[in-house]
Order: sequence, then structure tokens, then C-alpha cells
Amino acid sequence: MQTLANWNGGGPGPWILFFPLIWAAVVVGVVTVLRRTAWRGRVAPWRAMNDMRPTGDSPLAVLGRRFASGEIDEDEYWRRLSVLDEQFGRVGKGGGPA
Repeated sequence: MQTLANWNGGGPGPWILFFPLIWAAVVVGVVTVLRRTAWRGRVAPWRAMNDMRPTGDSPLAVLGRRFASGEIDEDEYWRRLSVLDEQFGRVGKGGGPA
């Protein structure tokens, strides 16, 4: 054991350079295992915010598209959004669920 610990009697040998590589391999392995098992079937945390936007043909999405294209003005947008708020539940000021 002393032969590995001392390189020509002057301290640690060049083998000590392998420790950062070993730790990097361990970290990459742990991250890989977590990504394959822990989030399977769930939404990744960084993608959860994108799922809050209305998509498809929902009334909120149609209203947002009409406002963005200029078919309706801001007053009309907020008036219709308040009606949708009464019918479909609480809606945040940005047009998505609060």
C-alpha cells in the first residue's frame, strides 16, 4: 500500500489524477439513473411551466389567438376573458390557469 501512496518517496503519484475522473463518472451515472427512473411517466420539472398555456381549440387559446392577430381589441379581450372566467373557472391575468 505504501508503494501506491508515495511516488518515489515524494507524495502522491500520478494515479491521483484519476480521482476527478472517477467522481465525474459517478455523477454522470447517478444523473443518468435518475433521469431514466425517477421522472418516468411524469413531467420533468423544467417542462411543467410550458404545460400551463392553453393549447389547441380551447376557448382561452382561441381568444388569445384572436387578440394576438388583432381581430379584437384589449377591452373586448378582457370582457370576453371575464365571461370565460365565470364559465370555466379561475383564469389568471395572462390568460392561463392561475
